[in-house]
Amino acid sequence: MKSVSESVPAIEEFKQTILGFYAQSGRSFPWRYRSKTDPWGVVVSEFMLQQTQTGRVIPYWERWMKLWPRPADLAAASLETVLKEWSGLGYNRRAKNLWNCAAAITKNHRGIVPRFPEELILLPGIGWYSAGAIACFAWNYPALFIETNIRSVLIHFFFQDKTDIKDKELFPVLEQTLDRFNPKTWYWALMDYGATLKKITQNPGRKSAHYFKQGRFEGSFRQLRGTVIKVLSSNGPLDAGNLQKEIINRLPNTKDGDFYRALETLEKEMMVAERRGIYGIK
Repeated sequence: MKSVSESVPAIEEFKQTILGFYAQSGRSFPWRYRSKTDPWGVVVSEFMLQQTQTGRVIPYWERWMKLWPRPADLAAASLETVLKEWSGLGYNRRAKNLWNCAAAITKNHRGIVPRFPEELILLPGIGWYSAGAIACFAWNYPALFIETNIRSVLIHFFFQDKTDIKDKELFPVLEQTLDRFNPKTWYWALMDYGATLKKITQNPGRKSAHYFKQGRFEGSFRQLRGTVIKVLSSNGPLDAGNLQKEIINRLPNTKDGDFYRALETLEKEMMVAERRGIYGIK
């Protein structure tokens, strides 16, 4: 298939290929086989999986679900504890967003994860992709959403001769192929096929208009921000001088300007608070 086809046999061939692969080589993750009875576990997995490989997420997810098996359990924890348990996953804002999301589900939805994307999008930290994915994987709702592996599959099969492909071109194909009776399994199959596809051929997703290559973590400003959070969540509140010493012990090349810029941005994002010269997790 080199272009989008309206041919029913071509679409059916595509679906059989994807589902046949999934039957033989589909991956198994704890948030998948628990999703029928645990929509909250799906929410946790979607926050953790953002820009993080599944293999790294599994032990974190399993530990979190033991610590905080319900939204109310996470909402009752301190942000400092939450960030400490998140340490190592990166992008600490996701942890805070998940914590806020748990509080909103507890307060506004009686602790029950909403079923529909239109409700989910109103929760903290949830965009349209996450709203669709959570509705689908938690409640088997036939939402339309695209992530990197799904994008790669659709481009590989239907857009081989194009570049700079926008997601708005992919959505009609996705809608045409969607299994509305069992969308959850269909999306799992697409994601697993895409994950394998990128290992055996040049990533088709590079032809997407939305493709970007993540920068290096080592030595980055993102690493510095994460280290500030890690130090404060493990050591407790510190004044700027002692906090900077701890940072330099871990990141010796940290410049004064970068250190204070990291503190400033974390304060603006309400991750860190300063009280009388003492910095701590907000």
